Amino acid sequence: MDLDAIWGHGRDLDATQMAVRAFVVFFVTLALVRLSGRRSFARRTAFDNIIVITLGAVLSRPIYGASPFWPIVAASTAMVVIHRLLGISSASVAIIERLVKGRSFPLWKAGQLDRHAMIRHELSIGDLDAAARMQAHRAHFTDVLEIHLETSGELSVVSAPESET
Repeated sequence: MDLDAIWGHGRDLDATQMAVRAFVVFFVTLALVRLSGRRSFARRTAFDNIIVITLGAVLSRPIYGASPFWPIVAASTAMVVIHRLLGISSASVAIIERLVKGRSFPLWKAGQLDRHAMIRHELSIGDLDAAARMQAHRAHFTDVLEIHLETSGELSVVSAPESET
């Protein structure tokens, strides 16, 4: 059987050809996700979201023939390798970690509320109260020791020890 009949050429593809391409892209993407490491989908930081969003956008193009297949696979592989190398480097070099991942911000600490950081990151008192309720089972943010905005965008809470009765 003619490979061009199965694979197609350019943008003039039928449903079977697109399905064959989707099948191949699925396994190429699976291999790239495995290469990128587990953290790409677990941590959901801006650094990790870049690879997820970009791979999704780029790898869809050869399915419907908008871009040539192998150059897209090569470009996607390069992105995954760069992501992986930056991830490994940031695990051992603090300056790279800071550049790639950013830093956390204390919002509530030692009885002080950092209103400037809250406005900058579009957070309200209600957001802090919700974090205190969900993570520390306390009614208000003032009932916990600290609340930080982490590099993932999540709020983390350091609770005061429960008083003994």
